[in-house]
Amino acid sequence: MAEPIIKAFFDPATYTISYVVHGKDNLDCAIVDPVLDFEPRSARTSVESAERIVEYVQQQNLTVQWILETHAHADHLSAAQWLKQQLGGKVAIGKHIDLVQLHFAKLYGLEDTFAVDGSQFDHLFEEAETFSIGDLSAEVLYTPGHTPACISYKIEDAVFVGDTLFMPDYGTARADFPGGDAQTLYDSIQKLYSLPDETRLFMCHDYQPNGREPLWQTTVAEQKEANIMLDQGVARDDFVQKRRQRDATLKAPKLILPSLQVNIRGGDLPPQDSNGTRYLRIPLNRI
Repeated sequence: MAEPIIKAFFDPATYTISYVVHGKDNLDCAIVDPVLDFEPRSARTSVESAERIVEYVQQQNLTVQWILETHAHADHLSAAQWLKQQLGGKVAIGKHIDLVQLHFAKLYGLEDTFAVDGSQFDHLFEEAETFSIGDLSAEVLYTPGHTPACISYKIEDAVFVGDTLFMPDYGTARADFPGGDAQTLYDSIQKLYSLPDETRLFMCHDYQPNGREPLWQTTVAEQKEANIMLDQGVARDDFVQKRRQRDATLKAPKLILPSLQVNIRGGDLPPQDSNGTRYLRIPLNRI
């Protein structure tokens, strides 16, 4: 088994970790869950976070094959399309993104021409689909529960779990988004827990509980032993009750309204209006 080289990029504004993944002896790579910077007070986008990824890719003389999204994020805007313009590669997500698009196209009242078939992405992954990143072998794990479209990417001995899990001292994803379900989330986490104990798990977010330094790598064994929401001794019904109680106390993510209408477009900003300006839509009293 080849061991991937994994370079992490932590964005403190959204607590998001993006990754570049490549082999030791091959120059092909994948980018996972990249961030487009967004200042909500001025509604300005910028690309400082994504430029750090570009700099690394160019320094390492890498060729981007894939820009991989684990799901349509509600806490940051995706830089997938900007990175594709700079570096190439196929933007990909799980095939059930159409369910998320259908819900949020209605919520935002998007243009009639907005397609709810995932066609904004270059590739829609099937459950258990395999693919390669240079000489690295990769597999798609369908891990819904946080959203109905969540997938994890198993690249050799490393799994990029999106929001399904956090570091053991923070727990698991919330399950109260449209199409989310705590029982389904439990089953998805058990799928991850069934992997070999030494399997490395890479988080999409770290909220630094108790002010500790950001962390993003753990193992299946560590999660089963110490995850505060779902260790290996927690029964399904107990987790569901605990997760629903916790979700009832949570506010909507700060960037949920701007981020989702960009992310269901594969990272594209909304089309220009007749005056040349792009507008985000904010539905009132709906979230």
